[in-house]
Amino acid sequence: MDFFNHATLMAAGHALTTLLQFNRLIFLCFGVVVGLAIGLLPGIGGLTGFALLVPFTYTMDPYAAFAMLLGMASVITTSDVIPAVLFGVPGHAASQATVLDGLPMTKRGEAARALSACYTSSLFGGLIGAIILAFSLPLVRPFVLSIGTPEMLALTIFGVSMVSALSGNAPLRGVVAACFGILVGMIGTNVETGQMRWTANLLYLQDGIPLVPIILGIFALPELCELAIRRTAIAENVEFNSLHGMRQGVRDSLRNWFLVIRCGGLGAVLGAIPGITGAVTDWIAYGHALQTAKGAKETFTTGDVRGVIAPEAANNAREGGSLVPMLSFGVPGGAAQAILLGAMMVHGFIPGPDMLTKHLDLTYSMVWSVALANIFGAGLCFLLSGQFAKISTLRYTLILPVIMPIIYVGAFQGSRSWGDLFVLLIAGLIGWTMKRLKWARPPLILGLVLGVLMERYMSISFVRYGTHWMTRPVVMVLLIMAALVFFNPLFKLIRSGGLARMRPSGKIALKLEDLVYVFFIGIGLYMLVTSQSWLLMARIGPTVVASILVAAGSISLAYKVFVIPAKAGAGHAGGGIHMDVASEHDEKLPNQLVLLRALRFFGWFVAFLVSMGVIGMIPTVPLIIVAFMRVEGRESWRLSLILAFCVTAFIFVVFNQIIHIPWPSSLMDQWFPALAAAGA
Repeated sequence: MDFFNHATLMAAGHALTTLLQFNRLIFLCFGVVVGLAIGLLPGIGGLTGFALLVPFTYTMDPYAAFAMLLGMASVITTSDVIPAVLFGVPGHAASQATVLDGLPMTKRGEAARALSACYTSSLFGGLIGAIILAFSLPLVRPFVLSIGTPEMLALTIFGVSMVSALSGNAPLRGVVAACFGILVGMIGTNVETGQMRWTANLLYLQDGIPLVPIILGIFALPELCELAIRRTAIAENVEFNSLHGMRQGVRDSLRNWFLVIRCGGLGAVLGAIPGITGAVTDWIAYGHALQTAKGAKETFTTGDVRGVIAPEAANNAREGGSLVPMLSFGVPGGAAQAILLGAMMVHGFIPGPDMLTKHLDLTYSMVWSVALANIFGAGLCFLLSGQFAKISTLRYTLILPVIMPIIYVGAFQGSRSWGDLFVLLIAGLIGWTMKRLKWARPPLILGLVLGVLMERYMSISFVRYGTHWMTRPVVMVLLIMAALVFFNPLFKLIRSGGLARMRPSGKIALKLEDLVYVFFIGIGLYMLVTSQSWLLMARIGPTVVASILVAAGSISLAYKVFVIPAKAGAGHAGGGIHMDVASEHDEKLPNQLVLLRALRFFGWFVAFLVSMGVIGMIPTVPLIIVAFMRVEGRESWRLSLILAFCVTAFIFVVFNQIIHIPWPSSLMDQWFPALAAAGA
């Protein structure tokens, strides 16, 4: 504790006064504005932001340069809740869990309240992350050095154990979905052996399927499809006016201050562990809130404000925590932080002991940058949230054609290949089917993110430690916690006498919707059989996961078909909590009409894809927008043309001219290469 002496306090104070000088503060504010803008665009994450800003920092003052970069990175997770809450479209992987309660609040007319709660909890979470960063830097070295691959493996197993908490009243369905996600994550080249796994000789699949198009397909497209099916505004009844809703959201966050602190601390700790991304942090925080908050299991996913407070506090705190290993050891938490690390080295700063001695002023300027960026970012979002909330009352024919091209641009950032766009549509169909038939989607994404890490850490742990990796103290604690969380639903069922109440139904209750089981079990069997000819290290993971999928799916299907619990909801899909955003108006619309409107919705996306493949991205945007508005909503030619022009200009200027994102190639590019070169 000698580190916290007068010299340290002097360095922290000097860093603050240096940062508050106008010429540096203006760059911090500029970075915050850029970060907020990037957060609004689905799929355009911090990597794009760093790539955009870093070239401008090489000739800048180091304090101003890192203030701008950290200002941008710190607030992306503040504004990415806006599309998540308003439309159910996760701005980034770190805002998936916010959709579960944020979107139902918007549908109730509480968009301003949900957004305000998100901003407030993000602000406090970011400050918690900055505080933990400030105090942990001198103390973290022994902790970080003690973390090896066995501890990382145990932590990923604990993360996957949250599947049971995120599966609602159907834990076996959650296991099936999680295993399916893990198997999808295993597609590509096995790192340990070089074995090609389920690539079908396609170059696109050799590096694995990117996360971004899958997330947008599983979470965004189903919510937009539901909007097209209902053919109404997202929020039909506005309960709070903007100002009232904003005040209510602030009060909600203050009232749940202990939850904010817990999830903020959890996010900061997880952020300090390399490899644990925002896509994992928000689900773990959400699962923690679900398990610990009073009455959460009855109200979460129906519009409980605590369901948006928990993940947002954790996400913003993670940004501060992730700087700990980077500044102390030069270990970046991801590709975006690797760029930040490169910028530091260009300026002549080498992460390590020097950052805690010679360059202590700069280190604490980074701490202050994170803290001030969260304050500025939350303040700007508060100023605009009332206007953002009004978007939820617009007609669906004004919302869908605007979001459609942005989702395509976001999905294309996965690997900047046409394969990303096909994956988007396939994942969208799977996600909508799961949503309609009440299969929880969060376990699938959690399995997809953590499955690859789990297999990698398991291979290294067994090669390095054999079976002794399980005897390490931290590993044992995490594995015990994982087992308790995973089997918690079974323990509760046994304590309540639920097993005794289950009895054979005496008849076979097979329905058309059970074909979803056949799909997942069939995928599991195919992957199980085809993997047996591979090298040992390449087939162990797929064999175990596919076997679990087949077993869990078969047991769940057999139970659903042959067994009926004495009470509705005693163990399966008959009732209880469904850990996902539920479909609405199920009783009001006949299934045939629902299916017809869903096919029509996906038909527009296919039409967009075909047109983009023929004439290119920019000509397709106004064409599809005008066609959609005229055909679906009978909107006036004037309004359709004005909106089409504005959206096309926005996409061209922002994505093409500012961020310099390439478009998907088209036949027009081959026919008129000069035009394609001019557009690029």
